[in-house]
Amino acid sequence: GGGRIPRGRTVTMAAAPGRFRMCGLVRRFGSSSPAREEAPRLPEQQQLPHRRHPGIGHLKTIRLPEELSQGVRLLSEQTPIRRMEESARELTNFLWSRKRAVEARELQTRAQRLWEKVAGSAERGPTESASDAHGDQQRWEERLRGRVLAELRQTTHRWKPVSYDARLSQVYVAARLDGGYAAVTRVMHEIKKRVPEFQPRTLLDFGSGTGTVTWASRMAWGTSLREYLCVDCSAAMHRVAEFLMRGGSDADTENVSGVYFRHFLPVSPKVKFEVVVSAFSLSELPSLAERLRVVETLWRKTESFLVLIENGTKDGHQILMEARDAVLKIKDEESAAHVFAPCPHDLTCPKLMGKAPLPCNFVQAYHPLSFAWNTGVKLERFSYLILRRGPREEAEDWPRVVRPVMCRPRHVHAHLCCADGTLQHMLLTPRKSGRDLYRWARNSSWGDRLPMPTDRIAVGDGTESGSPAQGGVGESGRSPPER
Repeated sequence: GGGRIPRGRTVTMAAAPGRFRMCGLVRRFGSSSPAREEAPRLPEQQQLPHRRHPGIGHLKTIRLPEELSQGVRLLSEQTPIRRMEESARELTNFLWSRKRAVEARELQTRAQRLWEKVAGSAERGPTESASDAHGDQQRWEERLRGRVLAELRQTTHRWKPVSYDARLSQVYVAARLDGGYAAVTRVMHEIKKRVPEFQPRTLLDFGSGTGTVTWASRMAWGTSLREYLCVDCSAAMHRVAEFLMRGGSDADTENVSGVYFRHFLPVSPKVKFEVVVSAFSLSELPSLAERLRVVETLWRKTESFLVLIENGTKDGHQILMEARDAVLKIKDEESAAHVFAPCPHDLTCPKLMGKAPLPCNFVQAYHPLSFAWNTGVKLERFSYLILRRGPREEAEDWPRVVRPVMCRPRHVHAHLCCADGTLQHMLLTPRKSGRDLYRWARNSSWGDRLPMPTDRIAVGDGTESGSPAQGGVGESGRSPPER
């Protein structure tokens, strides 16, 4: 009845049916719980709060510079366009859904597969003589050829170049200037934050369009940049970009100085730039061979960073992966290339290795231009690639968050792209992962990096695909397929 319970003994209390059953452990008074394994702190993390850890790279909602917004308002007032809202929406949908041009070899492969499929299901009528058989064979092949061509026309994307005249250039401003500026600002911010001592003086913008790269780079590095070379084949785009940089004024005053407009890339191999950018421009090239030729030329003109940005679609991501492989294969005598972001490795993208390849993309919130049809904050979904000359640094191996972080009570789900070229689904808890690592993950967002040493992510033995790794200290599993 009133007996004492021995210390350290497991106690089981049984009750009548319908009552609860409780099991507990009585510990010695004053005994301490097992020590938690803490992740080692890096030197630059000693004094920073968890919500500002060095791996954070995302930005809050971006707002366009007031000078740029004012220039867009003046442009709309001086040259009004009928049905601007409808035209802007059509152009946005067209550019987002645009695919790469189908290569001749791929088209032949598709035609061969369709021919075999149609020929297997087609039936031939009876023939009476050899001449009739020969004529029937020709007519049968003509019918098959017609069916194959009709099927190819329905299933093949018809790529065609876009010619930006004065009207379409102004529509592009209303449709894509704010979203493009948000994406470029987010990417430039990553370079500035991770390499604060880097202060470029020259920048090359291939496919400059309305000049969003110039504005975003100016916001990132200010007066450090002395020369901007904007290359675009459209004279109308150049006029719009110059109008916006002058603030809508014909005077000699400029909001951005040191800007030069050209229709072609510099021919001399000695002309190089510290930062080379191609934003939403490689998808405008007609073939893979042309894209690779341009990428190799841009890399030869790069002194430090080559920045490539495309739409966050499967085709946009695939264009960047083609460029990535081409640059990494170049045997440069000066300095080899490595991927600075977003990949923490130079291996094959793990998102392309599954049965259903998925794009590696990110989002950035922004305040759109003040048109009547723009209400509320919007999200820009984009894919990007930053290549850098020189050897990879240790901090560049930190894993990157490639999906939204799921915060739950006392645990966090994080999907990471790791330095060994795999996707890991990590389940982080303060007890098993350590207080610092748990809080870093809880304060991270899609696109950030976790300041986690590589040896903290150990690949387990026999873990099923999709099962989460416990804090990166024992098990690991590949990320389940996205829906």
